[in-house]
Amino acid sequence: MALEQYKYMDIIHRCFRCGYCKFPQDWADVDNCPSYARHRLESYSNGGRLWLIRAWVTGEIQWSDHLADIVYSCVACKNCEEKCPLSFSDEIINMMVAARNEMVELGLLPPPVKDYLKNVQFHGNPYGIGSKKRSNWMQDLSLESFDNHEFLFFVGSEGSYDTRAQQAARALAGLLQSAGISFDVLGNDETDDGNEVHLLGEDGLFEILAQQNIAMFNKLGVKKIITFSPHSFNAIKNMYPELGGNFEVFHYTQIISELIGKGLIEPPRLEDTCITYHDPCFLGRWNNEYKAPRKILKAVGGARLAEMERSGKSAFCCGGGAGNYYTDLLGGSPDSPARIRVRQARATGADLLAVACPNCLTMLEDAVKVEGLESEIMVKDICEILTG
Repeated sequence: MALEQYKYMDIIHRCFRCGYCKFPQDWADVDNCPSYARHRLESYSNGGRLWLIRAWVTGEIQWSDHLADIVYSCVACKNCEEKCPLSFSDEIINMMVAARNEMVELGLLPPPVKDYLKNVQFHGNPYGIGSKKRSNWMQDLSLESFDNHEFLFFVGSEGSYDTRAQQAARALAGLLQSAGISFDVLGNDETDDGNEVHLLGEDGLFEILAQQNIAMFNKLGVKKIITFSPHSFNAIKNMYPELGGNFEVFHYTQIISELIGKGLIEPPRLEDTCITYHDPCFLGRWNNEYKAPRKILKAVGGARLAEMERSGKSAFCCGGGAGNYYTDLLGGSPDSPARIRVRQARATGADLLAVACPNCLTMLEDAVKVEGLESEIMVKDICEILTG
């Protein structure tokens, strides 16, 4: 591989493995990076990965299956960028994605990543399920066909196909309806937003997906979009404009918090319930939205909100980002990120672990089951809490 092919060669050598990226803001433990917390090997820390990438690019080491697993163990949570004190900190994830671009170009991918990308390419979703089943989540819901409503409700692949996330998507649709929000859905015409495809290094496929969605939105006259997933929110809000897709984009918690403020949604009463909230990486660190979900939860009558030690900008990732909710490169251990996170949640004494992301919902609920905590703490999406 020629050095000039890797566009970050001028700065990648400047990661000095100082170790800052491994520590959370309170310096409590070396568990800031989900993959490092899982493996406790320097190779899986951010600095270690970047040095291995540099050695691969310069020809000092050869590609191997193990190297590919290490590069793809990064879930793009941005905790390293939050903690890094160096001037190039905002390029750390970009450097990782650029390395994956090279691996995609050369076909050097872990098998689960290949499957993910192939499924999205041929089926429009990572699960490999036919597009004609994309609207199954809305069966028995009286949702109208597209008819120039104020908003488009973009459900995303997880809410459309994952059985647990489908429940939350249905709850959210009903909640929006009950508040009198005028919205349409695309049903079987929706396709993947491309956020994880981009992070996995397949920029060509991302552009195809984004352009398909943009063309569909423009054809239907879409101006405002409510997303169920923070991953969809991130892609449509931050990446689509570069391809000509300029829309007013909201994560659903931003809309719901306003509706509560206007008295159009009345939160339930949950007497003597302790709730803790897990910040999704793509809502929090990627898009700086920390207030709206908490505003909603604080409006729940009779309940108490208990913050985990790792919350807000320091929140520990569930490990599902960058496609890992499907590829599961960090699973299979008590130190998997999701299992660590549910133990942190339970340490607050909470009865209810609230999330605002379908990936986090499935990752953390599965972790609660594996940890044997089902009788102690329940995982619910915020929209499910509001609908009972």
